[in-house]
Order: sequence, then structure tokens, then C-alpha cells
Amino acid sequence: MSSGTKSNDVESNPAPDPQAPITRKGFLISLKNSGTPMPIPEQNVYGRCRPVSEFEKLNRVGEGSYGIVYRARDTRNGEIVALKRVRMDQEKDGLPVSGLREIMILKRCQHENIVRLREVVVGKSLDSIFLVMDFCEQDLASVLDNMSKPFTESEVKCITLQVLRALKYMHARYIIHRDLKVSNLLMTDKGCIKVADFGLARLYGKPAKPMTPQMVTLWYRAPELLLGARTHTTAVDMWAFGCILGELLTGKPLLPGNSEIAQLDMIIDLFGAPSESIWPGYLELPALQNFTLSQQPYNNLKTKFQMLGQAGRSLLNLLFLYNPSTRATAAECLNNKYFTEPPQPCDPRMMPTFPQHRNNVAPPPAQQPTEIPISHLLDVFIKRQRLE
Repeated sequence: MSSGTKSNDVESNPAPDPQAPITRKGFLISLKNSGTPMPIPEQNVYGRCRPVSEFEKLNRVGEGSYGIVYRARDTRNGEIVALKRVRMDQEKDGLPVSGLREIMILKRCQHENIVRLREVVVGKSLDSIFLVMDFCEQDLASVLDNMSKPFTESEVKCITLQVLRALKYMHARYIIHRDLKVSNLLMTDKGCIKVADFGLARLYGKPAKPMTPQMVTLWYRAPELLLGARTHTTAVDMWAFGCILGELLTGKPLLPGNSEIAQLDMIIDLFGAPSESIWPGYLELPALQNFTLSQQPYNNLKTKFQMLGQAGRSLLNLLFLYNPSTRATAAECLNNKYFTEPPQPCDPRMMPTFPQHRNNVAPPPAQQPTEIPISHLLDVFIKRQRLE
């Protein structure tokens, strides 16, 4: 790349701070001409991406692990989309690794139950990068918060089957979501569930590489993560899925701990204490060097889910096995008897509809009645008198 810029032009128009955001009047540095700055041509400010100015932001609908999400209108075709701004809080050298991971993973995923990445659009500066995705009218967290009673078991099966299909697809492609929770499950007005927010997702391999254990949202965090396991498998998603299944059945969070210790205590109260016999290698986990877990010996799942039949409780027990290597997989869950026994899963198109809380736009400020000055009234009165 060469600028053809003369030296006196450089002196009169020196290169800006390389850590400053690139704007419409920014510069590129020529690699061919000894680091000479060159202006960015007007037609190349946005590169090959569309400018975000082509999207009309309608309202903010939420905040993901690594960005704020807006409902927006594509001005080219009028379609409503989700516009997710990539967080650039501490980035000075371009797109953060987390954003690149999310884009890469979403581009790999083409499944009806995973939110679709349409394109990446940009603003005039390096901190304005947006992901354009399909918009869904609901998220399950808002739906649960505003329901007067929980979903029926038939509706729960409809929702969770769709989540399992997405998990089977992801896990077969060596993708771990790592942040499954009801707020990251979106629902269209046709009852289609889509897994969203891949900001914490990772590709994994064999042998597994270390990952940060504290990333999964606390209420859905598997015990191996709470105890400091340095490698993650798809089993962390399956534990979170078990928490989601329990939450949908009861209408409230299953394990709402307010700290890691409290979370472990709630897990042990419900499922009993882990041991080396049911979880080989358990005693070697780092966190156990600092404290001792309570020794509650009983599994209280049957008491908690009295409304469930034997097959449903059996499925939950398989999802909440302490040993990650024996915990149920998504493929195994899809073949579980629970989803074939009555009540049958309802058709997604028969799912109930709910008010669209994600579409709320702040109402315009009420207009105050215009006060007519008394002098204007007198003018009108005088004109009438003259006419008469």
C-alpha cells in the first residue's frame, strides 16, 4: 500500500495517535512507504461492511455477555432485526477476541434453533461494530417473569426438545455454549426456540484445553466449575439444560444461589453430596483444598418434582449426575422415554402467545397544551368588533 504523499504534507498533517479510533478523517499507515500516513478514501471508510447508519434503532431489548442488543429496522428492506453492539470497553487494537469468537462460531451454526447471524455492520470508529441477527419477539426469562402460572408439561417438552436439538448440533461441531439460561433462549411468535448469546461459547477438542471456570452464570453453573475444574466439556451445557428444564416445570429458578458456596450447598441439599465413588477424581478438584462440603446423603429430587412421572425424574437425575463423563448428552436426552410418554410435546405453532415485552418503545413525552397569551385573545376580540 502506498500513499504517494509528499514529506511536507506529512509534516503539516502528521499521523494521529494509532490508538485513537479511526474516523471518517482517519489515516492508514503505508507499509510500503516507510510508515507514511495516508488518508482513508471516502468509499473505503466502512470496508466491505454496510454502515450501521442503514439501520434504525427502535429500542434496547437486552444486554448479553459481550454486548448490548437493540431491536432495529433495516432501512433497505424494512425488516426488523436484532442489532448487537460488540463490547470494546478496553480494546485499543481492534476487535476483541471474544467478538471474533462469537462471529466465527455463529458463522459455523446454521440451525433453525440457533439464532442466525446475518452480517456484521460498522460505524465510523473502531468501537462501533454490530452483529445483525434474526429478531425474536420473546425471551423465556421475560415470559416466565410475566406468567401467572408455569408452562404445561406439554409446552415444556416442546421448548426443551428444540433446545436439545440445538445442543446436539453444537456439540457435534465441538462447540460449548457455556452460558445457557432462560434469558438466552429466544422464542418467535410461531413458537420456535432459538439459542442466543454466544459471547462465552468456545470450541473444544481432545485433549481438552483449560478454560476460565467462573464464566457460566452462577445459577446454571455445573459443580465441576464451582469446584475449579480447569477443563470444560459439553457436560457443563447439559447441567445448565437440567436447570432450565427444572425452571420451566416449576416456573422459578431451580438453584438460585447468591454465592459459589451457597450454590454448592443448594446443589447438595437437592442431590446429596458428591463422593469419590460416584465421581472419580472429585477429591483432586482445586476448590476442595480450601473447604469441606456438607455431607447430606439423600437425593431429594423426587420430593421437589412430585408432579413428574418416573421418566421425567429419571431424565433429571441423568442431567444432574456429578460425574461429567457420565452425565446425559443431548443425543441421549432426545431419545429419552420422557419425550414420548403422555403428555405429548405440543406443536410449536400451538404455543401460547404473550405480550411482546422486547418490542416496547418508550412513549413520546406527552405534549403540554399550548397556553394562548391573553394579548392574542384581545387581538381576536378587537378584529371581531371591527368586522361587526
